[in-house]
Amino acid sequence: MRDIYEARILVVEDDPTLRAQLLGLLGREGYRDVHGSATVADALFLASTWQPHLYLLDVMLPDGNGFDLLRRLHETSNAPALFLSARDEDASRLRGLGLGADDYVTKPFLPAELLLRIAAVLRRSYRLPEVLPTIVLGKTTVDLATGEVHRAGSAVATLTAKEHALIKRLSESRGLIVTTDELCRSVYGDEFGYANALAILMRRLREKIEDDPSHPYWVVTVRGLGYRLVNEDTQ
Repeated sequence: MRDIYEARILVVEDDPTLRAQLLGLLGREGYRDVHGSATVADALFLASTWQPHLYLLDVMLPDGNGFDLLRRLHETSNAPALFLSARDEDASRLRGLGLGADDYVTKPFLPAELLLRIAAVLRRSYRLPEVLPTIVLGKTTVDLATGEVHRAGSAVATLTAKEHALIKRLSESRGLIVTTDELCRSVYGDEFGYANALAILMRRLREKIEDDPSHPYWVVTVRGLGYRLVNEDTQ
């Protein structure tokens, strides 16, 4: 496996609507080989024949539970597992982690957060490097691998660490609103007390990527909610 998007991911979820949503989410993110299962029996069959790289496990299943399933999976596989559960009790979380789960996510969850957790588990488990993309903003490009901003007719600008974290998080949900709290967590590690600092940081970022920072074209403010990095194909 050369990158995370080559991973075979098995989603074990008995709710058909949620299972379809998860498979769709993974497919849109770029994961090319994903399958779903509704039961312990089917999951064990796919585990033996298909050999997934990652399991997303519901706790409550019609013919058993995710905890026992994980125990049986670990008899023949070292693939990482991530629990998705409506049960947010500490005992349930600790039990899952104690059995060797790599993460435990409580329903309902933010799709962007789940995708970040999945990517982190895959990179950590298989020691895969993070491939940082180049963000295209019209005639401006932001190379996240080098931290450089290339604008036509302007000198190359270099992003600071916080500017890099900010536009990287926005690009991960491009076209969608990212809340102020979520951006503060991504950039500063905490959502409390950083809203003003984020506004100043956003101004500095816009000065590097926008033709007119006072009337931003690419990173727009959604009043009362947060910010959105506009998709190029909608401009």
